[in-house]
Amino acid sequence: MTRKQTRREFHYLASSGLVAALGGGLGSMSEQLQAQTVEQPIGELETFVPTRQITKGPKHHWFGYYDKREFDPTNRYVLSNQVEFEGRAPNGEDTIQVGMVDLENHDAWRTIGSSRSWGWQQGCMLQWVGPHGDRVMWNDRQDDQFVCRIFSMRDGTVKTLPRPIYTISQDGKTGLSVDFRRIDNLRPGYGYDGLADPNVHLRAPEDSGIWRVDMETGESKLILSLAEVAKLTWPDGSQHADAWHYFNHLLINPSGDRFIVLHRYRPKFDPESLQFEGGFVTRMLTANIDGSDRYILDPSGYTSHFIWKNDHQVTMWTRPAGQKNGFYQFTDQSREVIPVGQTHMPSNGHNTYLPNTNGEWILNDTYPDRQTSRQTVYLYHVPSKRRFDLGHFPSPKSYRGEWRCDTHPRSNDEGTLVAVDSPHHSGRQVHLMDVREILAKV
Repeated sequence: MTRKQTRREFHYLASSGLVAALGGGLGSMSEQLQAQTVEQPIGELETFVPTRQITKGPKHHWFGYYDKREFDPTNRYVLSNQVEFEGRAPNGEDTIQVGMVDLENHDAWRTIGSSRSWGWQQGCMLQWVGPHGDRVMWNDRQDDQFVCRIFSMRDGTVKTLPRPIYTISQDGKTGLSVDFRRIDNLRPGYGYDGLADPNVHLRAPEDSGIWRVDMETGESKLILSLAEVAKLTWPDGSQHADAWHYFNHLLINPSGDRFIVLHRYRPKFDPESLQFEGGFVTRMLTANIDGSDRYILDPSGYTSHFIWKNDHQVTMWTRPAGQKNGFYQFTDQSREVIPVGQTHMPSNGHNTYLPNTNGEWILNDTYPDRQTSRQTVYLYHVPSKRRFDLGHFPSPKSYRGEWRCDTHPRSNDEGTLVAVDSPHHSGRQVHLMDVREILAKV
């Protein structure tokens, strides 16, 4: 067992409250984890719109994060990752296949490449590049660096960019890159294993941060460093220079002129053992696409999932000062904060806006509930304040911690089809839901 596997198992058990209950040390972590895979009764699958599984076992399939484009513009191809194992953290040599499901050819699987830089939550950042459906990108490892692959649907060629990409603009011209080695150390499950972080002993390195990348040429420029952002004061005037800083969760606005990033820090981290204590603290920053005109949009410390509603407004799960946990709409470069759907969206989830609905429909989900261990995927109609559950997906108890399988609902460009990841049948697989009858009700 490697040092990284050991500490990942430790954090999984600690976060689940199982270390004390199981009474074992690190030496028996694997046996303890295996004991936790014994299933308890969970609720039944329930779906309320036409739903079908579009990937098949025995191999496992999933897409990953909720803010990436999974459908091509014609709705024929649905992107997915494919892997042969589950139930553990990936190491630097574990390879997944990347490909797509052909909905017009009996859901046939087509492999287009592979990746050695991936995680269970966000996959390898697989997504369509630009609005035309002619290019697909994903991250990979080549020799001693993480890179980005771009596959051409026209001729099958693959171009390699020298940096991995976290998010891209809607026109496909600009990408933003971060240091996935540092994320892997400070937030296991969201970075990539396989390469050592040269800055592991530095709390806020000057040469690590966010790079702007030209998706055509691969040219990149560091536009915001961890050293710079660590010096930005918090509301109480502190800078937390003694903490360990990193970036996570970036997203470019629809027009491509500004972006969001979550600046996070951990108070305690041991660079020798790669272990940390306690949680992390978060604040949301926005900036121009060149890194200028930076603004602390949410300084609360609690920012979680978010999405751009338009070029200026962001909807997120957080806890603003003096208010309760919930979804709120923030206006960039202002202090305007408006609660959103707090009666019908009372728990954290992976929220997006359905395209072509003028921001009237929010697509969202829940984590497994305590009674039935089911994840609910739903639509919320903002003007009428009505919620429509699309389905309740059982989540076996073995899918917890770093290798959990969130549904992460994603929609097509028309906002009529929704894809989700769920492990309720034959391991994690991709499922397709038709929501047109729901939209017609309002």
